[in-house]
Amino acid sequence: MSSLILFPWLLNFQPMAPFMIRLILGITLAYFAYLKIVDHGASSGSNTRRYGILEMSIALFLVIGLFTQLAAALNAVILIIKLFFKAQDGKLLSSGINYYVLLLTMAISLLFVGPGYLAIDLLF
Repeated sequence: MSSLILFPWLLNFQPMAPFMIRLILGITLAYFAYLKIVDHGASSGSNTRRYGILEMSIALFLVIGLFTQLAAALNAVILIIKLFFKAQDGKLLSSGINYYVLLLTMAISLLFVGPGYLAIDLLF
């Protein structure tokens, strides 16, 4: 029986995918948080310093892989709020919204697949 999988040996590295998603999502959220902490941001939604510190904490948890599912769920809530504010601004169907939808999809996927490689969650 043959398989349509072109590179079956790569399937041995499946935990690498959630690791990469977790890392990129955490770094992206940390960047947004940094802008809120330093500049008070320029995007839709809450741009207070306190909100930025909350985002930075969630980003740190994602990057190190601690409480990954909780951090991903909180990030998903933040992104849903951001999408809500974009909708209020009349920007829901703009091309920039695709970025937030992609980040939201990444956050939700971490809820289902877990943290992947190099996560503190895996030690317990």
